[in-house]
Amino acid sequence: MSLAQRAVAAVSWNLGTNLLKIAVLLARAILLARLLPVETFGVYALATAIVTLSGILPQWGMGSAFLHRTTETADESHAAAVHFTLRLLLTAVWLAALLALTAWLAEGALRLALLVLAVAFAGLYLVDTPKAILVRRVQHRRLALLDLLTALATTIAAVILAARGYGLWALLATDVVTLVLAVVVFYLWRPVWRPRLLWAADTMRYYLRFGSRAMAESALSEALDNLDDLWTGSYLGAHALGLYSRAYTFATYPRRLLAMPVNAVAGGTYAELKGDRPGLSRAFFRTNALLVRSGFLLGGLLVLVAPEFTRLALGERWLPMVPAFRLMAVFTLLDPIRVTVSSLFVAVGRPEQVVRVRLVQLAVMVVGLFTLGSRWGITGVALVVDGVLLIGLVWLLGRARPHVDFSARRLFGAPLLALAVGAAAALGGLWLACRAAPGICGNDWLSGGVKGVAYVAVFLALLLALEGRTLRDMGRELTQRR
Repeated sequence: MSLAQRAVAAVSWNLGTNLLKIAVLLARAILLARLLPVETFGVYALATAIVTLSGILPQWGMGSAFLHRTTETADESHAAAVHFTLRLLLTAVWLAALLALTAWLAEGALRLALLVLAVAFAGLYLVDTPKAILVRRVQHRRLALLDLLTALATTIAAVILAARGYGLWALLATDVVTLVLAVVVFYLWRPVWRPRLLWAADTMRYYLRFGSRAMAESALSEALDNLDDLWTGSYLGAHALGLYSRAYTFATYPRRLLAMPVNAVAGGTYAELKGDRPGLSRAFFRTNALLVRSGFLLGGLLVLVAPEFTRLALGERWLPMVPAFRLMAVFTLLDPIRVTVSSLFVAVGRPEQVVRVRLVQLAVMVVGLFTLGSRWGITGVALVVDGVLLIGLVWLLGRARPHVDFSARRLFGAPLLALAVGAAAALGGLWLACRAAPGICGNDWLSGGVKGVAYVAVFLALLLALEGRTLRDMGRELTQRR
């Protein structure tokens, strides 16, 4: 299969299984939100942020180094063995340090969460090698099926434990089950690659050298992704973090529908097209055009129906999260593009390009959290996160031009107009409907339905009118042989 066909097949597998996975995870999130206290989500989110942020040490940017095509990684089997060896050493050091610090500094529910998550994440770091092999080959069928299986198994475990009153263990069980399934699928059932240790000085130096450049970006990205949770949990408390973490979780579901399957394929596709500027530019535009259009459609819809969704699905006690929920939906409109642009810099061997903007973003986030977050709570935190994202996205797109050719107006113009007109039509339609039948505004099902139908219909109609031919051409190009 050509690269284009492999990329389409990979996206198709990811998208097909992802639709089922999202339905399962959404149902799980709703059920757990109804079964567990808000504070339980706060404790779990804080522990996850600590483990994830510290986990940059065992990863060391080596996934990017393995994906990057160069002399040291030309022999896949050799490169994989060295990758696993280094990962095992770094993970052992990280796990020992984290367990010791947890026993010394943490207590109560937070200590339990940190201990369980540290062990689970350590195991998951050791299955990254076969996973990276499949990503490098742009072969995602097994990854997609594993994601679906994991969603089903973790949902069953979590809901049963939550219904029986096990509280925090219902959330921790998702990570334990995820680890068990990953080991089975990658190492026991028709293994992608059999673990072996290999000490090759030249390849290790490459991993550590390239990884150190990628690690700086990864460390800053992880800090940006987790600092809001750490700050909220530390300064606003577990209850506030529980609300904020659920606002983020539910806001990301539109992104998971399409953006995550596409992002999973983009890195390997960009890496294989390195040196082919026309081909890389086409892939870059196709990927991001798809993300922008789908993200604006789904994210805009979520912003409009956030109050109705929260009352109907989660209950009245979650209503304080609605302002942050809407703001986080704005974040999820654009964050997938940041991921694909970062993948571009890794693919062309310039991961350090994004370090400077990450430093600026981190500084802005710290200042913003202590100003807006302290004043407006989780709503202020969400505002800061949106602002930081916009700063980084503008900078990254500007720096991408030396590597790819694209038009920002062509990329954003039509979907931005469709978003604005669709939102106006939804709010105007609701106003007219309430004037004609006042009972609509008091019924969440009806008011949410009016806004949703009006927005989607106008958005899609306007988008097709403005660039229907372009969308059809992109579809045909995706299916052609290279």
